[in-house]
Amino acid sequence: MTLEPLLRRLDRIAGGRHADLEVPVEMLEHRKTKRAFTWITWLLAVEVLLGFAAVIVAVVIALNHGQVPFAVWMRSVVVLGMTVTLFYFSWRASRGWYWAYQRLRLFAQIFPIITLVMAAIPNLYPAWMVTEQIIFSLIMIGVADILIGDHMRTAFRRPDRPQARDAATA
Repeated sequence: MTLEPLLRRLDRIAGGRHADLEVPVEMLEHRKTKRAFTWITWLLAVEVLLGFAAVIVAVVIALNHGQVPFAVWMRSVVVLGMTVTLFYFSWRASRGWYWAYQRLRLFAQIFPIITLVMAAIPNLYPAWMVTEQIIFSLIMIGVADILIGDHMRTAFRRPDRPQARDAATA
């Protein structure tokens, strides 16, 4: 049993009108593309570990009768979930789906800004979480830097949409 039909349905939801656009195979198999996705995978793995670490720290503090603000719980769980979602986007982009590259690039550019702005709000998060957010942002900036490099922008340039059959030629 293959999961691809189910994944394609999920892609249709996540990718919208661009869900069927694929990048050229020769660009996808290029060594620079493969190396870029290897780096992105490692950086996202570090992000997931950092996210799990934040949840574990919050749990340990709570179990030791410490105060863990609601904002810490929300940020920890939501960001961990979003980072796992970025893994899906990265995996689908590495398979040649244009929409996944676009989503991954968008979120990798937006997340650091949001995270740093949130970290700058006085007394919203404890110092350990502010530090975690800064590290998270720096790693995500690294992911974005890889994605907006010349090679990746060339490899994932918007493919031409297939032309609809003209009724006059049918």
